Amino acid sequence: MSKIAIVTGASRGLGRNTALNIARRGVDVVLTYQSRKEDAQAVVSEIKAMGGKAVAFQLDIADISTFSAFAESLKAALWEGWQSETFDYLVNNAGHGDMAMIAETTEAQFDKLVDVHFKGVFFLTQALLPLIVDGGRIVNLSSGLTRISYPGFAAYSAVKGAVEVLGIYLAKELGARGIAVNTVAPGAIETDFLGGAVRDMPDLNKVFAEMTALGRVGLPDDIGPMIASLLSEDNRWVNAQRIEVSGGQVI
Repeated sequence: MSKIAIVTGASRGLGRNTALNIARRGVDVVLTYQSRKEDAQAVVSEIKAMGGKAVAFQLDIADISTFSAFAESLKAALWEGWQSETFDYLVNNAGHGDMAMIAETTEAQFDKLVDVHFKGVFFLTQALLPLIVDGGRIVNLSSGLTRISYPGFAAYSAVKGAVEVLGIYLAKELGARGIAVNTVAPGAIETDFLGGAVRDMPDLNKVFAEMTALGRVGLPDDIGPMIASLLSEDNRWVNAQRIEVSGGQVI
């Protein structure tokens, strides 16, 4: 039977790239999206064109009240599509960017970052724990900005730091079930993050490229294949780690 991965926020950017690279390794994918249904269905179509199975669900990671219903819908989809009661891999990717100096950060901005990047990850994982197969894998997405500082990212980086600590505790508590949990921390990447700022603003792109040992900013193809590899048996003994994938940013 094929392995099954759940990838949140997979209609675009790193989530899309991750879902496609997981599928290229022969793993079927359940992906979530917040509002871009057509983009999500396009990813589903690409995976099916490879010969894999895929399905997309709408899910707002900030709305914890929907997680129980999502878990039930997922359970039904697993049985209908795969005759399975469990899935193998969870990639907590969904997120957004919000840049503001500490003195100017609003409570609403702060709360949304916490809800999406930390609280959502915590409680979605909790809701899905009964469905994750023993011996499965969880990957949470953090940021290179938990190791270095860049003006305007205090709140964002703080909640990503919380996710890194959560990963260690998940690895400890789920170890008895053989579930490995790791955190992947990308550096600056050319995606829609912050409205595509790194991708579309040459001056900002140049700033981050000059901070990076390999002389450029990252691309989605630098991240998705790495996450897919981390989920595989090749990396079965990697656990409770923060793995930065940044091309050597600020070293």
